[in-house]
Amino acid sequence: QVQLVESGGGLVQPGGSLRLSCEASVHRFSIYAMGWYRQAPGKERELVARIVVNGDTNYADSVKGRFTISRDKAIKTVYLQMNSLKSEDTAVYYCHFVGRSGDAWGQGIQVTVSS
Repeated sequence: QVQLVESGGGLVQPGGSLRLSCEASVHRFSIYAMGWYRQAPGKERELVARIVVNGDTNYADSVKGRFTISRDKAIKTVYLQMNSLKSEDTAVYYCHFVGRSGDAWGQGIQVTVSS
């Protein structure tokens, strides 16, 4: 069973930055894609950013140019660098894994953008 360990959330002022991390407890060759979703109160969960095994990335239109997804050399840890944060970025952010064993979700981490 894949375990995902998330870290890096918190409270930040508008215009500030945060970096989220997610480490998967799997062998690197079993990973197809990893990414981040978010869910704000009263809204559906939505894709924020994703990186697939060949390094291709895709982003929600609302975060393009502000957020960057990357991974370490072992490709088992993904990062989401979030810059120029806005109040509408406030949500619980979930790490998502897709691999040979299926898919898995992290427990979620709160990001709050407020002055």
